[in-house]
Amino acid sequence: MSEKELIRHKLHIGHLSTFYHTAFILMGTSWLADAGVDAEWKLFPSGPDITKAMAAGEVDLAYIGLPPAMAAIARGLPARCIAGGHVEGTVLVARGKYRGIDELGDEKAVLEQFAGEVVGCPPAGSIHDIIIRDLLQRYPGLNLAVHNFAWADFALAALTDGEIEAAIGTPALAVGARRFAGGKIVIPPHRLWPDNPSYGIVATKNAMEDAESIRSFLRAHERASAMIRDRPQEAARIVAQVTGIVDEPYVLDCYRVSPKYCAALSPAFVASTMRFVPVLHALGYMPKPLTEGEIFDRRFIAAVHPEPPHYDLPASEHLRPMSEHG
Repeated sequence: MSEKELIRHKLHIGHLSTFYHTAFILMGTSWLADAGVDAEWKLFPSGPDITKAMAAGEVDLAYIGLPPAMAAIARGLPARCIAGGHVEGTVLVARGKYRGIDELGDEKAVLEQFAGEVVGCPPAGSIHDIIIRDLLQRYPGLNLAVHNFAWADFALAALTDGEIEAAIGTPALAVGARRFAGGKIVIPPHRLWPDNPSYGIVATKNAMEDAESIRSFLRAHERASAMIRDRPQEAARIVAQVTGIVDEPYVLDCYRVSPKYCAALSPAFVASTMRFVPVLHALGYMPKPLTEGEIFDRRFIAAVHPEPPHYDLPASEHLRPMSEHG
């Protein structure tokens, strides 16, 4: 079918500045256009900002951490998570003088190092915010505060400038902390909240009425996820070109910090998501608990990705943890 014969589908897509999301690969390729999808991309500071735009009818489909999406759904947003994307994307970093969990043994011991200090964090309601606040509730009496920044990138700037001693956020934060602040990871992603849904694809119910556009998008999304898994250097090159603010090694290091990418809604992805329900409710972000069916719609990804999930496949040579590269 020629391009003229393609039925064109318009999608308004909300995304974050997170380098390891497939959004930047899809922006840098013709895959969506070739499938008949006219994508209009809009950048947001955080997941909660995206949900507000979805509620206003400005965004059809979005890249978002599941907790803010769940909170919005509980408040009436007519949307569902239709696919995965990445798991274990939250990491705690600190300046170089602090010790990590492998040395100290548990989360509480790591956090106790920051008594009297402030932990920087993306906006309130983000998945990173929920994870750190849940930690503080589980270990009462810790004398530390959480400061939410309007943009996640501001936490890195504050760490670099010495305004804060630690920060929680994405793998990009970890790479930036190492490069610019002499920092290091003190709690790695798999120790903070195993299999946490760092981002999934959330679509409004109106958008899901155009099933073909959704399936076309998800095919391209999984194609980009496979590129990250199998050809990470090529993926990093595209992301660096599209963003214009980071180099290929920076993006590749982001992939290495947490190398679990796939479009599937795996049992572990879903189970970890459901663990957030009582936490969100207890913290006051969610007015009522949600069921799995109120959060997920598996119809589209089941058709596009019938094979087993890829999250836990052995990492390619280029995605082995940094410690294995010396």
